[in-house]
Amino acid sequence: MAVPTYASPLERIWHYAYLVICGLIFFFLIAPIVVIIPLSFNAEPYFTFTERMRSFDPEGYSLRWYRSLLTFGMQNPDATGWAFWSDAWQNANWVKAAKNSIIIGVFSTLVATVLGTLAALGLSRPEMPFRRAIMAILISPMIVPLIITATGMFFFYSNPCELLGIFGLPTNCGRLAGTYVGVILAHATLGIPFVIITVTATLVGFDQSLNRAAASLGANPRTTFFRVTMPLILPGVISGALFAFVTSFDEVVAVLFIAGPEQQTIPRQMWNGIREQISPAILAVATLLVIFSIALLTTVELLRRRSERIRGVTPR
Repeated sequence: MAVPTYASPLERIWHYAYLVICGLIFFFLIAPIVVIIPLSFNAEPYFTFTERMRSFDPEGYSLRWYRSLLTFGMQNPDATGWAFWSDAWQNANWVKAAKNSIIIGVFSTLVATVLGTLAALGLSRPEMPFRRAIMAILISPMIVPLIITATGMFFFYSNPCELLGIFGLPTNCGRLAGTYVGVILAHATLGIPFVIITVTATLVGFDQSLNRAAASLGANPRTTFFRVTMPLILPGVISGALFAFVTSFDEVVAVLFIAGPEQQTIPRQMWNGIREQISPAILAVATLLVIFSIALLTTVELLRRRSERIRGVTPR
């Protein structure tokens, strides 16, 4: 924004100083993320810029670490054609971790979105008793330290029916720890608060008279929800779902406690790689995750602008 012509010299100095301060803060936040991108193309197995990289020698750059994401764990890395891709899909550690992250992320997002949207709709009603207390309980997973939440999940998922013994019911009903269902439920629990917050924020500007108008025209509650309410709050629902998916895709603490060897996700594979075998392949994965996160944030911003247009607010 340009400085007004009537601004005093002191106001002009503060304006440019403010821009410099914002630029320095932006650089401080983004530099650790940006620096990993060129390092992921390092031809040498180092986490530093080599002499050939600093001199922009083409031989100092390579895609070897991106290829290692497909070959690490393969039975026959030298295979070609369909045999290579089949082996990578079935045996490559990073590929299996990516498949687990996507499967767990999608299903946990579906669970979190459905439950979080229903909770937000209930909490948006003025006649709902104890709304503040219920809201505090529902968003507590994003406030309580994650290590505490993960520890509680581990003990509960080890024998989820143990508490039923208080009521004289059978306590041996299997375990959720070490299963896909357990990891999905754990990630859904961590994603529900984000869905509740985004959908609740969308419902703040929702005109309840639209529901009453639909009811006066003979629409039942289900029709009113799917034909009137849902289209208007859909941007908030999708935004909450994206945040829930990112939370699941990026989560490692609960996975360390609950997941078994078959539920290895990308963050856990990165954790194991840092502990057991430090390789620049981790930088390649981090670069791909950065690109993925930018795409999701861009989607969220587009949805925000669409929501503002629907509500009659002109986005800046």
